[in-house]
Amino acid sequence: MTDMASLMEDRAAARADDANLRKPVDWDSAEMSRGIKKRYAADRRFKTYGLTAILLALSALVLLGYSIISKGYSAFVQTYVQLEVTFDPTEIDPDGNRDPAVIGRANYDALIKQALRDRFPDVTSRQEKRKLYDIVSGGASYDLREQVLDNPSLIGQTRKIWLISGDDFDMLNKGYISAETKEGSRRLDNDQIGWFQALQASDAIEKKFHTRFFTNGDSREPELAGIWGAAVGSFYTLIVTLLLSFPIGVAAAIYLEEFAPKNRITQIIEVNINNLAAVPSIVFGLLGLELYLNVMHLPRSAPVVGGLTLALMTLPTIIIASRAAIKAVPPSIRQAALGLGASPVQTVTHHVLPLAMPGILTGTIIGMAQALGETAPLLMIGMVAFIVDIPGGATDAATVLPVQIYLWADSPERAFVEKTSAAIMVLLAFLILMNGLAVFLRKKFERKW
Repeated sequence: MTDMASLMEDRAAARADDANLRKPVDWDSAEMSRGIKKRYAADRRFKTYGLTAILLALSALVLLGYSIISKGYSAFVQTYVQLEVTFDPTEIDPDGNRDPAVIGRANYDALIKQALRDRFPDVTSRQEKRKLYDIVSGGASYDLREQVLDNPSLIGQTRKIWLISGDDFDMLNKGYISAETKEGSRRLDNDQIGWFQALQASDAIEKKFHTRFFTNGDSREPELAGIWGAAVGSFYTLIVTLLLSFPIGVAAAIYLEEFAPKNRITQIIEVNINNLAAVPSIVFGLLGLELYLNVMHLPRSAPVVGGLTLALMTLPTIIIASRAAIKAVPPSIRQAALGLGASPVQTVTHHVLPLAMPGILTGTIIGMAQALGETAPLLMIGMVAFIVDIPGGATDAATVLPVQIYLWADSPERAFVEKTSAAIMVLLAFLILMNGLAVFLRKKFERKW
């Protein structure tokens, strides 16, 4: 009887619950209204938090861009000084034979100094003359030599020539050094500023586009330093990185995704690949230092060593991106190819790989962009050396853009500050271009399944 009573009570409770479920919901009740308002308020707060985060990120990005551009845009122009230079034949070509070897060995620096003394005849003491000579860069004599070698008819003539100025006078012309500052607190004294202002008054000072910044290698003189050597070094380094990491990474991804058996060994390999993608880049630099330099004795500071080191760092990224792209290809593609008699290798090479290639290329380009911006592993293998000459191959001593930025940022001269920011702008432009190319390839070749 007790069991029967309990059963009847359970049935009655079930019927009551069923009746409650069938009751119409009172949407106008105060409790329901409060619940709906709370949910709507939570949604609005969540949207506000997200929008605030986006605005903060954009503000930080704008602030960073403004800081870099405001400090670096002036590096794209350079101050030039116009002087009347007499191409003295006794100094340039005393024998009158127009021999290029003799003309190339002439002391053109003496011609510039004489032009400055002629322009300011009141400067007589040796100390004042040394200060006067700083108006023109030490590299201006090479420009004169090239002009005379290209046009020997200049010998014996007096011409007005635009010569590149020294870095301190360039900073003065750009407003980074103020004449109002106390004399002991600036690099130029009152006499030097007076000479420069006299040249300005006679329209002998002008700003021109700084082509040397894009055509020269590194230099101790800021006005002569350029990024071309570092850009060529980056190019050779990335070529070596791409030639090694792309085929090896894609082949590894194909094997792991399509052919490797699912066992403990492959699981360990996959875990290690994922872990290597998160290893700090300086660890790869230590590995490259020990393996390539100490064991294999490859040339130090060479792009080939930098490319080998960055290939080790880039491989996990390419493998992971390639596996994701291969996995995204629908199984029906494989089944259809196998059903028509294609072998597993033909299925992968003729059908799966072409369809996965946009994703593979996207991951590869992103990996190359990451390698382009790396500094730490290249510092470990010696690519921090001061390199003036433009590298002619992957085995020549070279540096890369991030390391060049590091070197300039560590220099004491004020003129290198704008060089650093300008080089950062160039590097960011390359990175944006590479990431834009990755997005373009993704959008152009993306397939909807």
